[in-house]
Amino acid sequence: MDVDLSHHATVSIRAAQRGEARYFWRNIYYSRAWKQFDAPYTPIEPVSYWSFRFGLFRRFLAGDTAQAICIHNNPVGYVTYYWEDKRTRWLEVGITIFDPANWGKGTGRHALTLWIDQLFTHHDVNRIGLTTWSGNLGMMRCARSLGMREEGRLRAVRYYQGEYYDSLRYGVLREEWFQMQALAAQRITAYTASIESAPSAVHQPH
Repeated sequence: MDVDLSHHATVSIRAAQRGEARYFWRNIYYSRAWKQFDAPYTPIEPVSYWSFRFGLFRRFLAGDTAQAICIHNNPVGYVTYYWEDKRTRWLEVGITIFDPANWGKGTGRHALTLWIDQLFTHHDVNRIGLTTWSGNLGMMRCARSLGMREEGRLRAVRYYQGEYYDSLRYGVLREEWFQMQALAAQRITAYTASIESAPSAVHQPH
């Protein structure tokens, strides 16, 4: 995995702020570029701003089951989790980044890394999963880059615009996750040390 400290340092996740309600409402229901890849076979019915503000947006404000993804503290999307089956501790995550200008830059990967870290820390679960479809190549790459394994593939169960697509389930176990994060931390430490110890490119006068 490449180490890109300059970009990753700007990506964070946090609870949404009250003044951001209209931003999320507008992008979820009316700026639909993201929806062509995020389960487009399941339409979203628009709701009024006030229904959103006093309904779904409360999850974003609470910050426990959903958080804003930010670049330089400005929201660009969100991460969520939901229980597939709470009795068996089966937890799944989701992610949405609204503007295509922020796709393919590692933003989603870094946001999900922060989110999965939080969830493993605060929930007594042994596995975290992510479900997508074969039409979302970016999400498939993101899941693999996080070290998630493809655990299941239901072939040709998603029908969209005249074509059939597969449904895919990815997952990572607690032990696997923290081993990978420890290795990533070691690589970052080694990378930082190599930069700090590199000789200066500025020639000194003799």
